[in-house]
Amino acid sequence: MGKRYILQNSVAKIESILDFEIMKILQTSLILIFTLLVVPVFTYLFGIPLGEKEWEALNTLMYICGFSIAYCFIVGELTRNNSQVDKYWSILPIIYAWVMAYYGDFSPRMILMAALVTAWGVRLTYNFARKGAYRLKFWEGEEDYRWEILRKKPEFQPRWKWTLFNLFFISGYQNVLILLFTLPMLVTLQFDGAPLGIWDIVVTGGVLFFLILELVADEQHWAYQSEKWKLIREGKLLYGDFAKGFLDKGLWAISRHPNYLGEQGIWVCFYFFSAVASGQWLNWSVVGSLLLLILFQGSSNFSEEISASKYPEYSAYQDRVPRFIPKLKPKKEPDLAPEST
Repeated sequence: MGKRYILQNSVAKIESILDFEIMKILQTSLILIFTLLVVPVFTYLFGIPLGEKEWEALNTLMYICGFSIAYCFIVGELTRNNSQVDKYWSILPIIYAWVMAYYGDFSPRMILMAALVTAWGVRLTYNFARKGAYRLKFWEGEEDYRWEILRKKPEFQPRWKWTLFNLFFISGYQNVLILLFTLPMLVTLQFDGAPLGIWDIVVTGGVLFFLILELVADEQHWAYQSEKWKLIREGKLLYGDFAKGFLDKGLWAISRHPNYLGEQGIWVCFYFFSAVASGQWLNWSVVGSLLLLILFQGSSNFSEEISASKYPEYSAYQDRVPRFIPKLKPKKEPDLAPEST
């Protein structure tokens, strides 16, 4: 009840934020569509065209992606729960990775990449599951409250406008993005001839570093939120750090979104497997990680605007702590204790 009450009191502020966010979402969708048109041309003109095996793998991946788009769209329309893609965000990359490993004859490099994706996906799925995202009726589960607010906006009336938004952005855009940021494996498949070397070890170390960073950040956030909502449910007065309403200790004292930093770092490092295999530091599969960076920039903007509207001390936190990458000399939290006379 406490959580529902707080959310209801924040709806008015959130709605004003969402007016601006709708335009951001539509702009991002246009970027994706443009990318989908440009990438094939870029690949053909500036890269080595995909071979027969790579095209077979890509066709299989596109069938899976197409099925997922159709499923998420249809189920979302029938149930009015548009968070279907969220449930498969951490699962689909595992499927894509092992499909590409299969087409790569399970070479050491392909197995290594698929194993890293699996480790990432299992951890993220667990983190999502403990928040109540999965049910026995797999089409159910909590919906992102932002979708409900957006559905009621005049911009999405009559109903068919929301249906198109669901098809092209919620179900379409996000599913295609999931496929795109795993496609460095396709480039690796194309050039996977040399044995594993020192650069593969370096890239693996980078992925593991950011994976651990994301894990620790999520665990710190989970512990904080669990205790905060326990106090709220018990009707107890919030004290100390819980009175602020947001976490600013641990990794969150040096980065406002250390979990986002970890997620972005994982997939940027993952891209470099394709650079190592192909010998080309820049290839077309970089598009996936770049679009992911854009997504997290927009997502963090949205969440921070909500937080700043709910928590009085959040603006000072924004001024003190960097959004993603920590500073070498972070600003200290001001001492609010009165000076002695």
